Amino acid sequence: MSDNPIVYSTEQGRIMPEKNTKPHPKGDGIIRISRQTLGRKGKGVCVIEGFDLDDCQLQKLAADLKKRCGCGGSVKNRKIEIQGDKRDLLKALIEDRGFKVKLAGG
Repeated sequence: MSDNPIVYSTEQGRIMPEKNTKPHPKGDGIIRISRQTLGRKGKGVCVIEGFDLDDCQLQKLAADLKKRCGCGGSVKNRKIEIQGDKRDLLKALIEDRGFKVKLAGG
């Protein structure tokens, strides 16, 4: 049984969200780390993309990377964003986990 027993309301229509079973797209097996400042008022972040992990594993990896780098960050659109320019450290940490990593961008 679900946490929310209401599945339909005459005012709002269907309340229970549809199950999204669409899998995430497969990458080429290479993790790319790039630095972005666009739209962040000059503050740089490292964007890490290309992981073939489920959402839970991606969240755990992001939390571990933030902890090891000693900075903040988040997961948005299946991309990990780490505050600051820590590309070399992130590359070493991700390669230690067995992933193939490339530094992308300038």
